[in-house]
Amino acid sequence: MHPNCEKYIMIEYITGKIAELEPTKVIIETAGIGYEINISLPTFTNLNGKTESKLYITEIIREDAHLLFGFLSKAERALFLLLTTVSGVGANTARIIMSSFGASELRQIIATGNTAAITGVKGIGAKTAQRIVVDLKDKVLKIDINGIDDINLDNAAQIDNSVKQEAIAALTTLGYSAAASTKVVDKIMQSTPDISVDQVIRQAFKML
Repeated sequence: MHPNCEKYIMIEYITGKIAELEPTKVIIETAGIGYEINISLPTFTNLNGKTESKLYITEIIREDAHLLFGFLSKAERALFLLLTTVSGVGANTARIIMSSFGASELRQIIATGNTAAITGVKGIGAKTAQRIVVDLKDKVLKIDINGIDDINLDNAAQIDNSVKQEAIAALTTLGYSAAASTKVVDKIMQSTPDISVDQVIRQAFKML
């Protein structure tokens, strides 16, 4: 991705009806068009149960795809864009990082140089974690996180019989193998049957 990620923002935001919602994506319908938008886990949790949404958009244009990533605030989008400027951190990896921490928590982790927390994220080795800290330590402090309420993922959402399938589908979309995802999700749900899909995914991040 080009270092100047701001040039990819052609659509500022999309507001409309939530037609479909999954842990990794949402389809927002506006003016008769359904936009498939990639989202992080905190965004999924926030949108759960809602009928409409406004998401700030980043467009990622590749030779083989034109992808939209959506965020609840400009600050979260700015944090995502900063992550993608770091060598070795693509859009999907940046989304996984932002699915592992709340926005203010992630800013604190980077600003304080907590590489141990960053290396706990799938696909992030020690060198990449160090680059994230070195490259972004000062830049993240310029992002105004005030007014963003990080989602408390310890609060269970309404669950249904599709929790297992949704969790496995989300994990495979994020790059984990189906077999490993199934095994971990089964283990989590056996120990905690009444658990929401976002909680399953958050716990799975730590076990895969």
